[in-house]
Amino acid sequence: MSKVEVFENRRPVLGINSLGRIGKLSLWHHIGRKYFQEIVVNVGRNVGNGLFAVAQQIEKDATYGTIHRFLHGFKAEKIIRILDEKKGMLLIDGIPVTILREARNPAEIGWRSHGVDVVVECTGKFQDPTLAADEKNGALKGHLAGGAKAVINSSAFKIKNKALSVPDDAVTLIYGINHTAFDRRKHRVISAASCTTTGLAHMLKPLLENEATRRILTASMSTIHAVTNSQSILDKTPKAGEKDLRKNRSTLNNIILTSTNAAEALSQVIPEVKHIGFMADSIRVPTNTESLIVLNVTFQTRAGKRGKNIPLTTEVLNDIYRKASGIGPGNLVVYSEEQNVSTDLIGMDAAIVIEGQFNHTRTAFIDIDLSDVPDLPDSFLQTLSQSTMRIPVVHAKIFGWYDNEYGSYTNRLGDLTAYVHQNLFL
Repeated sequence: MSKVEVFENRRPVLGINSLGRIGKLSLWHHIGRKYFQEIVVNVGRNVGNGLFAVAQQIEKDATYGTIHRFLHGFKAEKIIRILDEKKGMLLIDGIPVTILREARNPAEIGWRSHGVDVVVECTGKFQDPTLAADEKNGALKGHLAGGAKAVINSSAFKIKNKALSVPDDAVTLIYGINHTAFDRRKHRVISAASCTTTGLAHMLKPLLENEATRRILTASMSTIHAVTNSQSILDKTPKAGEKDLRKNRSTLNNIILTSTNAAEALSQVIPEVKHIGFMADSIRVPTNTESLIVLNVTFQTRAGKRGKNIPLTTEVLNDIYRKASGIGPGNLVVYSEEQNVSTDLIGMDAAIVIEGQFNHTRTAFIDIDLSDVPDLPDSFLQTLSQSTMRIPVVHAKIFGWYDNEYGSYTNRLGDLTAYVHQNLFL
């Protein structure tokens, strides 16, 4: 029997670890997608008054409404049935879903007995690809020991031992950026990066692929980010050793400055970024989803034969994104000239929505003293009539919306999950 026949005869089964925000919404995505014929969700503990409470948690959402209306429209009827309380069996829109309520350690979940091939790790607790499967407190590779053939982490890798690097069997992939770099012969532990890194990567890729904008001198990013469960609803006392005290302040009535690993993770999927002095930060605001990337970029531009600058105007910049919106699989880059506010785009199926009406550029010149340039020979400087050189540059401010929960991130995570599974057996 060929590998293709094995794949065709195999019942695709997905594992999801956790029913947190991304775990629950990943379940919604795959229920709607219908690629996996069966889904196994590990909660790792008893929930409320039993399977009914789990079903209620799956069915209703404060941001997106109910699953049946979200997937099938306002007049849709309920799509969740409880089949077996003891075995944790549900039927959701025709898809069998098994809820596991015993093990918290990935190695003890027992994916093998349920025929699970790919696990999406959504707890946020297991992020280190260097830890062995038998790590006392659990590890990403524990899912492999439990029978999965690949595990996809729904966040960036975090390696505790800074002396170690990402192992050969691990890779960071963003759908539409570098997902085709998945190698079934060696990649078993995969990071889908973060929601912000996903949106940012799709903002930068069109710029780096265009002749007019690929010469980036420097860049910085701020994400105006919706709250997450890592923050506190009301002020609380920080845990021992906790460094970011701001995340312990109330999310209800504060704008909170914090950090993001988006710049570091970005360089793993777009290597060219390593040569750019890139900075990133995050500003948390009291909204439940839909975030905004404000990208500041300085481009080196060219001058014409008579010293006239070839303009990189706002219109030229926007046209790059207009063209990018028609390239690639699915809804990755969407270009908009509507006057959007954040709630308009909740649930929007796009990695990033470029806010064309608000983008703008400014052309300027930078005076560089060549005597300050390292390793420039004195003999060369002496041949010049002046040591100062004027360099034409363009400063650009680019705005991009992304639904950090379902529309942008979970949909791209779902695309990646299906792609990895399809390629595991080819």
